[in-house]
Amino acid sequence: MTEQQLPVWADPSVSPAALDAQGVSRRQLLRRAGLFGAAFALGGAATPAVAAADRGYGGEDPRLAYLVGDHHVHSVYSHDAKYTFSQQARAAARYGLDWMVFNEHSNFGHASYGAALEHKEILKARAENPRQLIFQGLEWYIPAAEHCTVFAAPGPHEVDLLTQFELAYDGKLLGYTEGSAGASDTARNEAHAVKAIKWLAEQRRTGYVDDVLVLANHPLRLGIDSPHEMRGWRDAAPEIMIGMEGAPGAQGAAIPGWRGSTSIRGEYENKPSAQSYAGYPADAYLTYGGFDWATATVGGLWDSMLAEGRLFSITTNSDNHRTVFDTWKNGDWPAGQNFDNTGRLPDPVNTDTPQPGSDFWPGQFSRTHVGVTRYGYRAVMTGLREGRVWLDHGHLLDGLEVRLRREHSSGRGVTLGGRLRVRRGEKLTLDITVTTASRPNPQGVLPELAHVDVIRGAVRGPVSDRDAWKAPDTKVALTTDVRGRKGTYTLRVPLTVGEESFYVRLRGSDGNRNGTGCLGASVDPHGPVPHEPGNGDPWADTWFYSNPIFVDVVR
Repeated sequence: MTEQQLPVWADPSVSPAALDAQGVSRRQLLRRAGLFGAAFALGGAATPAVAAADRGYGGEDPRLAYLVGDHHVHSVYSHDAKYTFSQQARAAARYGLDWMVFNEHSNFGHASYGAALEHKEILKARAENPRQLIFQGLEWYIPAAEHCTVFAAPGPHEVDLLTQFELAYDGKLLGYTEGSAGASDTARNEAHAVKAIKWLAEQRRTGYVDDVLVLANHPLRLGIDSPHEMRGWRDAAPEIMIGMEGAPGAQGAAIPGWRGSTSIRGEYENKPSAQSYAGYPADAYLTYGGFDWATATVGGLWDSMLAEGRLFSITTNSDNHRTVFDTWKNGDWPAGQNFDNTGRLPDPVNTDTPQPGSDFWPGQFSRTHVGVTRYGYRAVMTGLREGRVWLDHGHLLDGLEVRLRREHSSGRGVTLGGRLRVRRGEKLTLDITVTTASRPNPQGVLPELAHVDVIRGAVRGPVSDRDAWKAPDTKVALTTDVRGRKGTYTLRVPLTVGEESFYVRLRGSDGNRNGTGCLGASVDPHGPVPHEPGNGDPWADTWFYSNPIFVDVVR
């Protein structure tokens, strides 16, 4: 593959050199993995889902390339967004994205008109740019809760699936929004959300669509996604409901002097309401280094779910509606038209004056990296489902490769999302291969990684309290200072197997802002911290996170 073959969306301002500057992670990893050429299936080639039995406990994982993407992007087909489809697609190409999901808000205008109109644009774009993977999705208003991304693999029924789902299961369209404790409709609404996920699973099982995935969006922004609801969604169909946004979009909301003195990264500026789960502390409504409290709290909600021994992935994305410092505004409606009777906003108009906004372009700041063995839609979906995922902000890293293996083993071991089956007392080695940022990010800053943290938690099985949000045996097990290290290097971390099964996950940052974690210094002595309202420059506080690897102890 040559640089000229990469997608540029006919934008003369996007040169191959510019794309290379923003897409280093993918291309370096592709070269290292030896996946160019005929062995790497380009375009829309399908990749069969990898069954758990095929992976095997302790089996050798394949060589992977990491494709960079964003599963939460809006366009004029969302009632509260601004940009045309082509504007978003050009931006995604400019910032090096391999895949993206147009995740439009559900409403009657979208279901009646917008979804079909958008689908025509997507089909045209796929045909013209086969090496950029463009999914059609839906931002589902979950009955009794917040939002989810729902998206399907390309096929003859993808838009029909989304439209049927929208009309039958969307909480806003049905009026199934009540979720407060003790309200008469809450149990019905929560049950309808579970029914919705099971319905999606049935469409995949019967072959109506090749694949479909669901991810919870900004889960703690309002505090209305309770732990028991999230567990219920996961348990309804874990092959469909695979995880959540570890970090929300709207990362530019608190750029100093831009949006206001009370602004928080991610627009996490809310207080508990009657709809919120009462068991969350006040700290849960903030972001920490730009990450959702559920993810950023070591020993918190995400860890409590992982401690059950089941994968629940995290992602990050732009949630792009209105880009910071952008000069476009929404166009005016022609007489007699509105979103309800067209399903589409008017094209935006350039004003040459900065307009209000909180977001970055897709790939400009937030990136989700998915390990694949082929280049294709189902390959990306399989990588997400299998948990081969790490994420970064501010283009902090060019690459990350993680393998866990038995000590002195010559094999490659298992990678993110995988499982290693071992016996008590065995010694393991965790290989963490980091490729540091080699070029300035879109802000013109060359990011520097300061530390890598290994977080370890015991696996205790299903919880008896479905609203539990703490994992008391999870903590930062090791921190390695990597300041000044450049290029590609490998950290080899020895791990000893005890009596209990466990998992390990990774985290790291530029070291600019950290402090004691929410559950105390003994758990997390230098974790991400909230910024002062209105003073949250995202480029000055960047982190990476990885999905876990599980270790199952056999007695």
